[in-house]
Amino acid sequence: MGPTTAVDVGQNPRPVDDAAALLRGLTVGLKRPKSQMPPVRCRIQRAEEIGNFSTGWTSFATPMAMNFFKSLVQKFAGKPVDWDELEEALVRSDLGVPMTLRIVAALQDRATSTTITANDVAEVARDEIARVLPIAPPPIRPLPAGPKVILVVGVNGTGKTTSTAKLAHYFKGRRHTVMLAAADTFRAAAIEQLGVWAERIGVEMIRGQYNADPAALCYDAYQAADRQDIEFLICDTAGRLHTKSNLMGELEKVKRSIAKHDAKAPHETLLVVDATTGSNALSQAREFHQSVGLTGLIVTKLDGSGKGGIVIAIQNELGIPTRFVGTGEKVGDLEPFDGREFIAKML
Repeated sequence: MGPTTAVDVGQNPRPVDDAAALLRGLTVGLKRPKSQMPPVRCRIQRAEEIGNFSTGWTSFATPMAMNFFKSLVQKFAGKPVDWDELEEALVRSDLGVPMTLRIVAALQDRATSTTITANDVAEVARDEIARVLPIAPPPIRPLPAGPKVILVVGVNGTGKTTSTAKLAHYFKGRRHTVMLAAADTFRAAAIEQLGVWAERIGVEMIRGQYNADPAALCYDAYQAADRQDIEFLICDTAGRLHTKSNLMGELEKVKRSIAKHDAKAPHETLLVVDATTGSNALSQAREFHQSVGLTGLIVTKLDGSGKGGIVIAIQNELGIPTRFVGTGEKVGDLEPFDGREFIAKML
C-alpha cells in the first residue's frame, strides 16, 4: 500500500442539545390535540421516596439519577403536569423522541384508570427502557487462533485515544495479551499520546510516521500481533467528522486492509461517544454504523453527565449496544456496561 495524503479531520461539531428546538421541529406524534389527551395530574414525589440511589454500580450513575429526578421535581412540583411538558423533560434527558413517545403513550394508557404519580412515571419508564436495553451485552473474548481486532472509531474530542488505552488496560488486567496500533496518523500528538499510555500500561504499540497510511499500518500491526500470538489488537483510528464522506472512506479502507488477513476482521468496531453531546452522539452513531458497521459503543463522560439517556436512544433506534462506559479520567476508569444497574440508577 502506498502513502496516503494527510486529511484535515476537523473538529467535533457543536452538540445539538436544545430539546425544545428539537420538539418544535418535529411534527409526527409530538403535537396531539388536547382533546386526545386524558386529563392527568401527577404527584411528583421526592427522589428519596422513589428508590435508593446509593447502592450498586460505579459512582458515575448517582449524579445522573439524582439530576434526572431533580429536574422532574423542579419542573412539575406543586402544579398539574401536561403531556407536552413531560415529553420535553424526557427528551431533554436524551432518551430520544421514539422512546419518549413510547413512555408517554404507556403512561396515558395508565392515566385512564388511575392518578399518575412519580412512581408511575419511574415504573413505566423503567419497564419500557428494559424492553430495549440489553441487561448484559456479550463480553469480548479472544479468538481460538489469531488476534481479535478491535477498531476504535469516533470524532475528535470524545476521548477516543484515551478510551483505546483504557481498553488495553482492561484486557491486560484480565491476563490477556494486548497490542496497540497508533493508526491516528493524521495527528502527531495522538501517536505520542497513545505511546505514553502504552508505556504506562506495559503493552507494545505499532506506530508509523506522521501522515503514514493508517490502512497499511493496521495491516502491518496485524502481522506483528499474529507472529507474537497476541490475543487483542486494538487500533486507534483518526478522529473524523461523521459528515465527511471522504474521511469515512478512509476508515472503510482500514477495514478492507485488515480483512486481507482475516475475512471477519475487524471483529469489533467500537464507537466512542461523549454522553454530554446528546442527540449529536446519535447522529454520529448512525453515520458510522452505516459506513463501517458498529458492534458497540464506549460511552465517555458519564461521570459528569446529568443525562446518559443517549445510551438508550442509540440502542432503541439503531440497535447498537453500549459495551463499556468511561467512569473517570484514570486508565482504570472503564467498566463493562450493566443495563440492569444503569436503569436502576437512572430511574
